[in-house]
Amino acid sequence: QFDLVESGGGSVQVGGSLRLSCVAPGSGDKYDRYYIAWFRQAPGKEREGVAGITHGGVTRRYADSVKGRFTIDRDNIKHTVYLQMSRLEPEDAAIYYCAARPWRGVTPNNALNRNEYTLWGQGTQVTVSS
Repeated sequence: QFDLVESGGGSVQVGGSLRLSCVAPGSGDKYDRYYIAWFRQAPGKEREGVAGITHGGVTRRYADSVKGRFTIDRDNIKHTVYLQMSRLEPEDAAIYYCAARPWRGVTPNNALNRNEYTLWGQGTQVTVSS
């Protein structure tokens, strides 16, 4: 178990960019054995998976709605995962959460299933205005 702390949220205009960060202080040598993903939740909607990355940073998975616009990456030395968001749309406005789960058992079908995750951050707000 370890904490996840998100940062980088804010307000941006349509078409703009933001980079979110998720750091795992105190994760020690466990960090690179965890699959890390970003989720988001807009008011009145369910929390949905946005992007995920394997423990080694080799394989990434994206929701169809963000493919080609968002990029997930990780730095295992800094214990940080990043979500670079470009060409933001009003529909991207939400609270963005970082989540982690042990890499064993992750499949393409369950990688962005929120019910599979046991570690969550507090979230960071992203607002997109026209």
